[in-house]
Amino acid sequence: MPKGPLALVPPDPAAQTGPVTENGPVPTRGLGRTELRVPPLGVGVMVWGDMSAAPRMNPARNAYGPTSSLDDQREALAVSLAAGVNFFDTAAMYGGGVSEQRLGDLTKGIDEVVIATKFPAKFFARADSLPEALAASLARLRRPVVDLYQVHFPTRWTPIPRVMNLMADAVEAGKVRAVGVSNYSATQMRMAYKALAERGIPLASNQVQYSLLHREPETDGVLEACHELGITLIAYMPLASGALTGKYSATNRPAGWRRHRAPFRGKAALEALERVNAVQRDLAEKHGKTPAQIALRWLIQQPGVLPIPGAKDGRQAAENVGALSFELSDEEMRTLSEQGSPQGIPPRRPSRR
Repeated sequence: MPKGPLALVPPDPAAQTGPVTENGPVPTRGLGRTELRVPPLGVGVMVWGDMSAAPRMNPARNAYGPTSSLDDQREALAVSLAAGVNFFDTAAMYGGGVSEQRLGDLTKGIDEVVIATKFPAKFFARADSLPEALAASLARLRRPVVDLYQVHFPTRWTPIPRVMNLMADAVEAGKVRAVGVSNYSATQMRMAYKALAERGIPLASNQVQYSLLHREPETDGVLEACHELGITLIAYMPLASGALTGKYSATNRPAGWRRHRAPFRGKAALEALERVNAVQRDLAEKHGKTPAQIALRWLIQQPGVLPIPGAKDGRQAAENVGALSFELSDEEMRTLSEQGSPQGIPPRRPSRR
């Protein structure tokens, strides 16, 4: 894997081959308009590491129940890599750096991984703290360069032109290979794209929530801007907090804080969940897959979208990578799209300019 900054290249929709597995080479895609190649599926490692010392309200500690063990996470890594899934996403904020530390420990000496992390480490960090935060992340990750460095969220104390120039400085210094953002609106994404373009650097990605049950990127302009500008949409929470695993329904909601949030709260949301559950069950039976694999496959087949489900252990990792071994028909994709949107009405699809 080259370790220097990435050049701007034309978008190439044709898949190339990446890691070789027991089933042959895994097709890879360009991340945005960079030379960085990624598999069709990644792994979100927010809950990796020992979260017992993390702040009580840190999402990495309480979002998805108890964290798994070191051995469980090592197995999740091994299963993912064996299937050619070598893109791992973390953040300095996850557990106060615990997730980065664990990912760094587990991937030490493994060259074929593609690692993404995020700035800042604390919510109120200023833009000018980026160089120091990057150095700390690299130390925890045990790497001299990070493949994808993302701004975790926009704030007024991290002005977009300033933080993008600092990102560009890091690329030119050889510490970052590609630049991304997260939770940016279409307008904010365009601002970041413009600021980086002035330095000759492409904006590789925007990481936002996107799933069959969370369709805002299709209607708020984010997906359309990604297509227009050649930016990859990295989809976090692709299984909608577990709603798309087939475990839950309107009459069987999860325990804890999740039952009080979308997609488990509100009449329209629960009706959409029931519709999607029914379609997923049918398609899962037809393809010999699980409902979660159907939901992930729907995202994988969206142009320019890279889902990053979490994997606490080898079993979850194996279920995730199972989404790579089949295809949904155009009709099946349309049916899922229609049933997952509010009231079953197909959302406005972005134009492909």
